[in-house]
Amino acid sequence: MNHALTSGTPWRVMIRFAIPLLIGNVVQQMYQVADAMVVGQHLGVDALAAVGATNGILFLLIGFAQGMTQGFAIPTAQAFGAGDARGVRRSVAAGTILTAVASLVLMVGAPLIIRPFLGLLRTPPELSDQAVTFATVNFLGVAALMFFNYLSAIIRAIGDSRTPLVFLVIACLLNVALVVLFVQVMDLGVGGAALATVIAQLTSALLCLGYLVRSIEALHVGRADWRVGAAALGRQLKIGLPMGFQQSIIAIGTLAVQVSLNGLGATAVAAYTTATRVDGLAVAFLMSLGLAVSTFTAQNLGAGYTERIKTGVRQALVMSFVVSLFLSVTLVSAGNPIVRSFVGSGEEAVVAMAHEYLVINGALYVVLGVLFVTRSALQGLGRTLIPTLAGVLELAMRVSAAVVLSQVLGFQGIVSANPLAWIGASMLLVPAWIVARRKLPADVRSLKEVPFAEGQVEVTFPPASDRLLENNDVLPSSASAPSKESDNQPQGQSDADESKHSGDQVVKGQNRSYVDSAGHEQKNQRHDDGNTGEGTREDIVHHGAEPLPVR
Repeated sequence: MNHALTSGTPWRVMIRFAIPLLIGNVVQQMYQVADAMVVGQHLGVDALAAVGATNGILFLLIGFAQGMTQGFAIPTAQAFGAGDARGVRRSVAAGTILTAVASLVLMVGAPLIIRPFLGLLRTPPELSDQAVTFATVNFLGVAALMFFNYLSAIIRAIGDSRTPLVFLVIACLLNVALVVLFVQVMDLGVGGAALATVIAQLTSALLCLGYLVRSIEALHVGRADWRVGAAALGRQLKIGLPMGFQQSIIAIGTLAVQVSLNGLGATAVAAYTTATRVDGLAVAFLMSLGLAVSTFTAQNLGAGYTERIKTGVRQALVMSFVVSLFLSVTLVSAGNPIVRSFVGSGEEAVVAMAHEYLVINGALYVVLGVLFVTRSALQGLGRTLIPTLAGVLELAMRVSAAVVLSQVLGFQGIVSANPLAWIGASMLLVPAWIVARRKLPADVRSLKEVPFAEGQVEVTFPPASDRLLENNDVLPSSASAPSKESDNQPQGQSDADESKHSGDQVVKGQNRSYVDSAGHEQKNQRHDDGNTGEGTREDIVHHGAEPLPVR
């Protein structure tokens, strides 16, 4: 079912969208918790620490790929909000191609660098072999993870966050069962734990694909849609690559932390690994709210409802503040018993260090909530420069904490890296959101159409509509008023015929008129640049959007 986020009270629709994401994040964290508990209690602390020692390299490479696939879904959400069915299909096709390429690169290249990479991180020798095994199995099955994340993202892009949740729950239950089977019954070690995760992710990816083909007509890609040009791929990469780099920059900081952590021994690594599992579970709502804000912003930008974007982000900040306070109190007061459930008896040193992590990080969850909301809002607008720079600042803060504070404060210095990174990133993101908010024009669809002379097409533009753009960004077709005509182009029609399309408001070489910010009628000439359904600053022309099918 398609669920547009362009109507209804903003905080309510975001909560409705975020709740399945929250449940999904919690379930996902729970099966990671199940992995940790089974590995830690059945295979021992060294095995648990070996799994934790791979966090850096997995986050660096897989985190980049996941961030990139999330970015690929933003143009889909914008096209859906604009009611542009052809744009939805082509963005899906372009994202699929790029996801497949990224998966192949990781499957072939990553296993070759795992052992030397772990050596650079000063991984304790007693952990190396098990860490290599765990990471290698994960990378060989990375395509399952990539496509599950991408297919889930494009389903969520049209407003459906419930269906991916159902498939995720199935996968998580399967993962828990397989971990018990492979580790406790078949005694396959940490490789068995990784294999269980890969099989579960493959199952969820296949379920997503089957549902998409069977039930979501809006995402059905035809033969003509696969003829993706450089412009379409470039638009996907323009958003996807910076989002991937943001994750990689954060991961590099995590690697710096891992190096210092490894120097403190296996006990510190086990404590950090356990605490991060609990921490991930605690911040699941903040992560879910951030993703909801990104989709909400992208859809409403496509629809031209800019005032609604401002209201929604403000309400999201209030929600993040309230939830963050609750989480902080919970972790500070109940951290010890939570940590004890992860490790066997007699590991009091691990429990104490893990609880220290939870207290230091939990105290600043309010800052993390602001970071998630503002960064996601900027990404939903297609603005990726500041979030990327914020990631660089996060990197600097994490490395500083890992290198400097760890020498002075030891484990306390290392666990201070995350809060310092959140503060640094927020110092960029909050002002950037304030500026972006002020630059948003008035609602596109609130403008009236004006009469034109015979033979001219009625088109209205928002005041200062170019404020939606940075430099020479591609202008979404939604920045113009919706076409009065529907798009009846056959699915197989070639790109060369698109300029003759009956749904286009302006054919090649024809003048068209619009109302500028001062209320004066202006005329412009279309400059055909060969793009498919897109325009630049010099080519602000609305191609009639093909109506989106609804089921």
